[in-house]
Amino acid sequence: MSVAESWSRVMRLLREHAPADHADLPGPATEQMLAAAEERMGISLHGDLRTWLLQNNLDLPEKDVDDEVACCGFDGFPDEGSFFLGIRAMEGLYANRSTSCGFDPPDQPDHPFWRNEWIPFLSDQDGWTGKFIDVRDGRVGRWFVGEPTVTGEYESMAQYFDSVAEMLTRIAEGRTPVCRCADGRLVWS
Repeated sequence: MSVAESWSRVMRLLREHAPADHADLPGPATEQMLAAAEERMGISLHGDLRTWLLQNNLDLPEKDVDDEVACCGFDGFPDEGSFFLGIRAMEGLYANRSTSCGFDPPDQPDHPFWRNEWIPFLSDQDGWTGKFIDVRDGRVGRWFVGEPTVTGEYESMAQYFDSVAEMLTRIAEGRTPVCRCADGRLVWS
């Protein structure tokens, strides 16, 4: 399944089971927005990331951005503690993580906590943990500040979005104790 198909599946499930959450999500990014972001970051976006952003750019409206947090996004999706990043949030977090030598720490190129080839697409508000796509091969990894970074947690964004769709299916069927659908929204306990 392609990233477009797997994301469409996520959106279909969200629209069906949490329509109020789905209605809050903004529309797509434009090629011009993506090109400008690539220029500012100094790196090309992976094709899967580009395809996803052209379906939904999940930046909050300017009036809803909280300057007191490192990252912000739509609360409660895909889970209680993290959210998908839009282009502005990706750029900000990428700028905070990237280094002049290309990886951090500079003396561990084979086992870094961060590489400039990794673009975050999901994070908590503090930017301490989240998921990234490796622009070299499209694999999805995760970081947690103070712990080793996991590369290749998912082979692709499509595979990751399939796992999100499976989670939404379990929630809709009442098979998860930490979340339910109520009043058109995902409600986490």
